[in-house]
Amino acid sequence: MPNIISIKNLSKTYASGFRALKGINLDIKRGEIFALLGPNGAGKTTLIGITCGILQPTGGSVTVDGHDIINDFRAARSLIGLVPQELHTDAFESVWATVNFSRGLFNKPKNPAYVEKILRSLSLWDKKDSRIMTLSGGMKRRVLIAKALSHEPQVLFLDEPTAGVDVELRKDMWQVVRELRDAGVTIILTTHYIEEAQDMADRVGIINKGEIILVEEKAELMHKLGKKHLTLYLQQKLDVLPPALAAHALTLSPDGTELIFSYDTQAERTGVTRMLAAVGDAGIRFKDLQTQQSSLEDIFVGLVSDRS
Repeated sequence: MPNIISIKNLSKTYASGFRALKGINLDIKRGEIFALLGPNGAGKTTLIGITCGILQPTGGSVTVDGHDIINDFRAARSLIGLVPQELHTDAFESVWATVNFSRGLFNKPKNPAYVEKILRSLSLWDKKDSRIMTLSGGMKRRVLIAKALSHEPQVLFLDEPTAGVDVELRKDMWQVVRELRDAGVTIILTTHYIEEAQDMADRVGIINKGEIILVEEKAELMHKLGKKHLTLYLQQKLDVLPPALAAHALTLSPDGTELIFSYDTQAERTGVTRMLAAVGDAGIRFKDLQTQQSSLEDIFVGLVSDRS
């Protein structure tokens, strides 16, 4: 797929001297869902702010479908919808008026049928005449998404879109995101719910301390970096791990009832057979075993910890 966003050598240093971004290079493919993950303060919101034309970079460039976000701001910004973390809405306006006003800000002609379609897709139609101030936090979040979609953008940024949203609303929201992607909209999301990124994203980027440390297809990332954990459920509790098992990288659970063995599924030899033989030789018997694949969260924590 061709790129719709191209970020080259992007840097940002605030007046305080803090370097929020350090030479970011990143391409976003047209029509994909891209998850940008990173700990608090990693630079996610700064990167989004610059790409959306809200913040000025210190150096580097950002183009959206070929339009430079600084030199051709109007054309670039018209292609972007942004759902920010903060619930900034016009409290005394109705949902209908707020969404239509956002569409007008981008010089789009009135299109009641399109606005109705957005509100219905976000389960907001029955709230169209309600004032924003009367809505729950989850409904206000939906209004922000409706505002971001009002001018029919090609790119949608979702910065922590499900923060403070209950589980049912989150499910509905992600269904809308999938439908947008199927319609050709490019989605870039940040989230603290890493399981959402694992479920939704086509590609994953990890940012830490203002630097992109990894960009990878999600499936390939799981394949390359994911490990499996083999848990042995013991017949009898162990107080300590026998010295004879020290060479097998086994971990004894705090309550002494489980042995956990981590291994690389891509390695030529996983060590599972030798480990099981050694456990038997040590006179340890187990009643059951279970394997579990590393999650995206495990991979994320490992990568960030390695660079902390």
